[in-house]
Amino acid sequence: MELLRVQTIASKSKNGAIPAMFVRSETEQPGITTVHGVKLEVPIIDFSNPEEGKVLSEIMEASKEWGMFQIVNHEIPSHVISKLQSVGKEFFELPQEEKELYAKPLGSDSLQGYGTKLQKEVNEKKGWVDHLFHIIWPPSSINYHFWPKNPPSYRETNDEYLKYLHGVVDKLFKSMSLGLGLEEHELKKAAGGDDIIHLLKINYYPPCPYPDLVLGVPPHTDMSYITILVPNEVQGLQASRDGHWYDVNYVPNALVIHIGDQMEILSNGKYKAVLHRTTVSKEKTRISWPVFLEPPPEYEVGPHPKLINQDNPPKYKTKKYKDYAYSKLNKIPQ
Repeated sequence: MELLRVQTIASKSKNGAIPAMFVRSETEQPGITTVHGVKLEVPIIDFSNPEEGKVLSEIMEASKEWGMFQIVNHEIPSHVISKLQSVGKEFFELPQEEKELYAKPLGSDSLQGYGTKLQKEVNEKKGWVDHLFHIIWPPSSINYHFWPKNPPSYRETNDEYLKYLHGVVDKLFKSMSLGLGLEEHELKKAAGGDDIIHLLKINYYPPCPYPDLVLGVPPHTDMSYITILVPNEVQGLQASRDGHWYDVNYVPNALVIHIGDQMEILSNGKYKAVLHRTTVSKEKTRISWPVFLEPPPEYEVGPHPKLINQDNPPKYKTKKYKDYAYSKLNKIPQ
C-alpha cells in the first residue's frame, strides 16, 4: 500500500514547507514557464448546430491544428455532470482508511484503483495529485472492486453519465472518420468498435501553498484515442502552443476533448495528440474526470490501411496497445 498520499501531505503543509520531491526545476515551474495574462482560446464546438457539415469541419480542423477542443450543447444534461462531480468529490472526502480499501494492489499491471503515482518521471519528481481509475465500459472489462461503495449512489451516477457519453463518443468517431475521408463507421471499427475500453480517472489536486513551484501532472500526451474530460471550475489545464504554456480557458458545462497518441497513430499523423499539463491552486481543490477511450490491451493499433499508400507511407509502427503503454509509462522509445 502506498501510504504517502498528496491529500495527506497537503493537509499537513497548509502554510508550511512542501517536500522537495514536488518542487520542479526552473525549466518546469509553472510560475516561470506559463504565459501569464493570456487564456488559450481553444476551439469551442457547438454539438447542437443543425449544420452538420460545419460541426464536422470544426472537429476535423481542431483535431489537426490543436489536438484539443471543447464541446458545448453535447446533450449530457448538466445535472448528470453535476452528480458525477458530486459523488467523485465525496469519495475523496472520505476518511483515508476508507479510500485505501480501493487502493491499487502493489505490483499490479492494471491502472485500476486508488493511488498516487502513475508513471516514473525521469527526474523522480512527483505530481501534486491523487487519483482513482476504473473502467466503465465495456461490461466485460469492468471490475466493481475498484468502484467506491460510498457514496451509495456512486455506481448509479457513473452508469447514468455513461449512458449519455455513448452518444458523444459515437458522434466524435463518426466526425473524425469522415474528416479523414473514411466512411463514418470505419474509424471506430478500426479502433476496436464496441470493445473500446472507457477508462475513467478522477484527478484530485488538493490546494498547495506553493502552486508556482509544482505541477499536478507533468507535460504529456494521452495514450488514448480520444479523452473526454469534465473539469471542475478551478483553473488548471494548460496546453503547449508554439513551445509556450498557456492556461486553457474554462468553459462551464463544456467537455474538453484531447486527441491522444492512438488517434495520431491511427490517422497516420493527420490528427495530432495534444501536449498538456496541469497546475494547482493555492486555495482551492481542482478535480477533473477524464474518460480515456483506449484499445483493449491485446489490440494492435497502427495507421489505418486506407490512409497509407506510396505517397503516404506509415509514420508509426503497428503494435499491441499493451506494448505501447508499457513503453510509454516506462519512458522507453516506441
